Amino acid sequence: MSGEFPPGLKIGLLGGSFNPAHAGHRAISLVALRALGLDHVVWLVSPQNPLKGAADMADYAARLEAARQAADHPRIVVSDFEARLARPYTIDTITALKARHRAVHLVLLIGADNLVQLPRWRNWTGLFAAVPIAVFARPGSEFAALASKAAQRYRAFRLPLEGARLLPSRPPPSWVFIPYTHRAESASAIRARGEWPP
Repeated sequence: MSGEFPPGLKIGLLGGSFNPAHAGHRAISLVALRALGLDHVVWLVSPQNPLKGAADMADYAARLEAARQAADHPRIVVSDFEARLARPYTIDTITALKARHRAVHLVLLIGADNLVQLPRWRNWTGLFAAVPIAVFARPGSEFAALASKAAQRYRAFRLPLEGARLLPSRPPPSWVFIPYTHRAESASAIRARGEWPP
């Protein structure tokens, strides 16, 4: 993300290693565009996830280029913002983007598996205080996600699915669970099959 978006746009932020980007990332993005009424989804390709080892991480330039090829949609933007920011934590990314794009409605997009592990993230309660969050179902993660520490702590701030399009303009903390994104693709499975890195 560089420059300024026009005021009032609704932008979803999907961060990750994208090691590699795959059809599941694109499916979540397309559902987010429709369900949340977003104008764009930005893929924030992370140089290194603090919670993951670097041993099987492909070269950053290769991951960035693969993400651009996988996105293949005029409203999905692939960004190296986190590499330029040079801070590994999502809370730093969100803080910097909010400061840069003050008149834009930002929504953090995460998978249900990440909602489960969210308390391991740096200042995770600060994330809920900073930006609305949309959580997308992943195969086998729905029950654990909705029973998780984060979901229970913020259960009073969860929007019903029929209110999902209101999320981008709601003040945080506010979140919604999107149940219809059950795609089996995973980056770890792609790596296990020897299809990545290139």
